[in-house]
Amino acid sequence: VAAISASASSSSAWTLVAVSGSAYLWGLPALWLFPATVSGFVINWCWVGPRLMRASRENGALTLTEFLALGVEPAHRRRVLVFGAGIVLFSFLFYVASQFQAAGNAFSSTFGLGTATSILIGAAIILVYTLLGGFWAVSVTDTLQGLLMAATAVFLPVTAFVAAGGWEGLAAGLATTGESPVPVAGIAAVGFVLGTLGIGLGYPGQPHVVNRYMALKDEEAMRRGRAIALTWAVIIYAGMLLLGLSARVLFEGVESESVLYDTANRLLSPVVAGVVIAAVLSAIMSTADSQLLVAASAVSHDLGEAQAHRETALARSRWVVAILATLAVMLAVAVPDTVFNRVLFAWHAIGSAFGPALVLRLTGRHLPGGTLLASMAVGFFGTVILHWLPNTPGDVAERLLPLVGAAVVALRGSRRAQAA
Repeated sequence: VAAISASASSSSAWTLVAVSGSAYLWGLPALWLFPATVSGFVINWCWVGPRLMRASRENGALTLTEFLALGVEPAHRRRVLVFGAGIVLFSFLFYVASQFQAAGNAFSSTFGLGTATSILIGAAIILVYTLLGGFWAVSVTDTLQGLLMAATAVFLPVTAFVAAGGWEGLAAGLATTGESPVPVAGIAAVGFVLGTLGIGLGYPGQPHVVNRYMALKDEEAMRRGRAIALTWAVIIYAGMLLLGLSARVLFEGVESESVLYDTANRLLSPVVAGVVIAAVLSAIMSTADSQLLVAASAVSHDLGEAQAHRETALARSRWVVAILATLAVMLAVAVPDTVFNRVLFAWHAIGSAFGPALVLRLTGRHLPGGTLLASMAVGFFGTVILHWLPNTPGDVAERLLPLVGAAVVALRGSRRAQAA
């Protein structure tokens, strides 16, 4: 459950819709997305996960921000928790909005429903079962959804690959589909590659993913989970890239983030195509529900409400979930954006804010409160500012500079934990 739910939570609609769409739009340069994403799974499951599981057991931490704030002097601890909760709420607003946007696209493309209506339907379903079941229900449903995503990532790409004529047909077709819109030579190509690989560096800082490691039972569960999760990641990302490249050969004039829907509707029977669409909705739900739950815990637990008002903590958590979901719906309807862009913005904002500090903590270094706050601020605000500036090739500046800056600040101000 931990392996598949953590994987499904980190692999949102971005994985099924945006990765396949990028392969369709970019052609062969999209293959850089494979090492970029799978490397993130390797970093998390082979290095971050085992250390975080043991450390959270020893200290009793339940959330990522609570773990980061352990040992911070009282004068700064509250500021760290409040700032961390603010980063989570802001970033997840955009992240959840992107999932609702993908749900709207799925319903609209398949059933001809209006986008606003489709977004409301998807949001209502996710909101209800997140409120009713909490962490365990979200984890179990994420597992079932993740298995459906994996099955789809095998069946649909293979179908499209066969329809494209196998390896020979795919190679011949890609050679005649025109140039890729992304740079393939010079300094711009280097920026594209570095920016794409930078996606993997955001994995350690994702609270909706790493809290699964904190909940793992023991070392044996970690070992089993690692094998399952890495296998799942290879299947999902290889399948979506193969799907996008095959669709690039088969179809012309398809909107990039509708590639999966259009391929399913054109190559499969209506019933099977419906199951494939359900896999996309599973990807959406498995990420959105986890993020809504983390947002609730950021307010109810990290800010101390769970300890101070146990009778009202659950109700307050549910209000946070409902309010965040409502704001995300409004953002998705009023300010539509591509799933690819919106997810990566939120991903890097939160990953740059928390990732460097978490990695240093897990190496045995202590971050004083002022240093921790400065590192979080550099990572978060740096990403926000660079997001609104003109894009660099591969968005290399947005994806790497804030992360590196936050890491430098954290490293310079840290010290060995024994001296804390």
